[in-house]
Amino acid sequence: MGKVQFGLILKVFFMVSTLSIGFTAAGQNDALPNAIRIIVPFTPGGSNDVFGRALAEQLSRKLGITVLVENKPGAGGMIGSAEVARAKPDGTTLLLSSNSFVTRAATDDKLPFDSKTAFTPVAMVAQGGMLLVVSNDTPYQTVADLINDSKKRPINFGSAGIGSIGHLSGELFTKMAHVDITHVPYKGISPAMTDMIGGRLFSMITTSASLGGAIKGAQVRPLAVTSLTASKFFPNLPTVAQTVPGYSVNVWWGVYAPANTPPPLVARLNRAIRDVSAQPKLMDLFAAEAAEPSDMSATEFSTYVNEELEKWQQLARERGIKQID
Repeated sequence: MGKVQFGLILKVFFMVSTLSIGFTAAGQNDALPNAIRIIVPFTPGGSNDVFGRALAEQLSRKLGITVLVENKPGAGGMIGSAEVARAKPDGTTLLLSSNSFVTRAATDDKLPFDSKTAFTPVAMVAQGGMLLVVSNDTPYQTVADLINDSKKRPINFGSAGIGSIGHLSGELFTKMAHVDITHVPYKGISPAMTDMIGGRLFSMITTSASLGGAIKGAQVRPLAVTSLTASKFFPNLPTVAQTVPGYSVNVWWGVYAPANTPPPLVARLNRAIRDVSAQPKLMDLFAAEAAEPSDMSATEFSTYVNEELEKWQQLARERGIKQID
């Protein structure tokens, strides 16, 4: 064998070896851990917990590994979130949280992490519009009625607390409708509902699930949905945007990994979450919150999270909204 032929053989051997190593490394990058822990930073029983446990069950079956939920409540979801931010970026620890992930970050300047850099958004699980509702003691039949009356006399809107999605949604409404409606914060949605049914609270933006049977029992009056387009769950209701052009607020739930989690692993988890979220069992759970599964890639979800964070940060600055707890 000549020197030229031998040299060519060595060259081909090294090229094949390099490609093989590259493929092996790529395969390891998306390798799943033996078990995944999904931290839900809220108490058991709420939508985050219910969605998280159903998601964990279906992911366990699909991926063939153990996926468990662990509740880590406290500080508006920040204690559990901080634990995920500190975790190793190997897929063993994930976070499932609602859009309080961004609303809290937008209104709290004392977080133990940077929401933009401490996490890798993996997948949106579900999203849906909320409802603008008014007390039966008000004369309002349309969003325009509410806006017009607010220009004639003082009226109010309630929420589950300062910095909640209901609060920020109401502030965005008053800004875009060019009206002055006083915010009344409550410690949770239940006392707000009590005051609305009792006629002491004029209006509120909240999820359909939090209203319980108040709508079916005709204890409050829904005027519109907050999503940009019509909701299949409330086909007879218009959107707020039909009266206030451009108004759009959705409630949503997403999964996050620690920063620097390998992109191939993030992509693999994203595909799995999208697949199981579209299954009937999870779709039925989402429907209870007037929500539907999402089909965003990890990159699309990351862009969405950043846009939402910037949207609420700007509003919080303009309206002087800050967490007080």
